[in-house]
Amino acid sequence: MKIALLPKGRYVVAVSGGVDSVVLLHLLSQQPQLELIVAHFNHGIREDSHEDEVLAAKLASQYDVPFVSERGQLGPDVSEATARTARYQFLDRVLHDHRAQAIVTAHHEDDMLETAIINVLRGTGRKGLSSLGSHEHLLRPLLHVKKEDIYAYAKANQLEWHEDSTNQDEKYLRNYVRQSILTKFTPEQRAQLLAIIDKAKQLNESIDDLLNTELHLAVSADKLSRHWFIMLSHSVAREVLLGWLRQKSSGITVDRKTLEYLVQQAKTLAPGQRISVNKDYEILVGKEGLALKRRDR
Repeated sequence: MKIALLPKGRYVVAVSGGVDSVVLLHLLSQQPQLELIVAHFNHGIREDSHEDEVLAAKLASQYDVPFVSERGQLGPDVSEATARTARYQFLDRVLHDHRAQAIVTAHHEDDMLETAIINVLRGTGRKGLSSLGSHEHLLRPLLHVKKEDIYAYAKANQLEWHEDSTNQDEKYLRNYVRQSILTKFTPEQRAQLLAIIDKAKQLNESIDDLLNTELHLAVSADKLSRHWFIMLSHSVAREVLLGWLRQKSSGITVDRKTLEYLVQQAKTLAPGQRISVNKDYEILVGKEGLALKRRDR
């Protein structure tokens, strides 16, 4: 199994101790132009999670690369989203502390398919089919590798890894999708879904280019033209408002219900009114434009 050669530089490799990240580290270690840093985040979710940390440290020692770890106290009932946020916050700190070029994770083809199915089940927006979630300075060299090929590589190279005991618990939606839905897909159905994901990605890139062009024309002095916004169809206004919010602050996230509310309010409220986005931000409705402001503390 081969992956693309990464440019010369320093990279933070996220190693959980599972087979995916163990294989990723083994493959990257064969690229002599890379300076690797093994980073492990112990979520504190499982009682045996310390064993994963020990293995990650052992692998770093075997490959003679630096090891950085952090322990969270998230508890067994934490949501997948909260755990992911804590993990990436840690990886971001390692990235900046070590002045690395990028974070490298072991997401693979099955992860991409699982995410697409999950997003459909939850009621996805236009990007749900094409995205594992964007993150600045993130590389995923295994994204077109099947899980079964990862296992085969690990066994052929006699690699040591740990199986996460929670991966069998179908109370987690991702595990249910993996074990009860994706396993029933034929090779042809997998290929069809992958083709849909790729097409959705291309369409989203084209839509984003158009939206960015429109936003550039509609934003003046950091304000979004209200007259222009009111004239948009609801579906286009929704995408425009979301794009504008993300341009203004990358940390803003809104669910579909909140976005629908924001669009309706932004089109109908009288000038001088305020629209709550979240606990940190609000939109000020002006006669000529919409302005995003951080709330006073």
